[in-house]
Amino acid sequence: MNKSEFIGKLSDKANITKKDAENFTEAFIETITEALSEGEKVTFTGFGSFEKRVREERTGRNPRTGESMIIPKTVTPVFKAGKGFKDALEK
Repeated sequence: MNKSEFIGKLSDKANITKKDAENFTEAFIETITEALSEGEKVTFTGFGSFEKRVREERTGRNPRTGESMIIPKTVTPVFKAGKGFKDALEK
C-alpha cells in the first residue's frame, strides 16, 4: 500500500474527504518527524513507538577489496511494534 492508497482507505474508514485525510496524514508524519528530530520518543499504546537511535562510528570491511574502513556515526529512526499490534498481525 502506498501513501495515496492509504489516504483513500483512511478517508473511507473515517468518513472524511480525501483532502482531509491527506492533510491529517501529512500532519501526522510531520509531527512524528519533528518530535524525533528533537530527541523525543513517540508512543502509541498498543500500537508501538518511534524513536531515534545513534549508531556509533565503527570499523567495517569493503566486501570487494577486503580493505578495512571506518563507517561513520549515523542517526536512524526505529519503530518498535507494541503488543496489541503484534497480536493483531498473528490473527
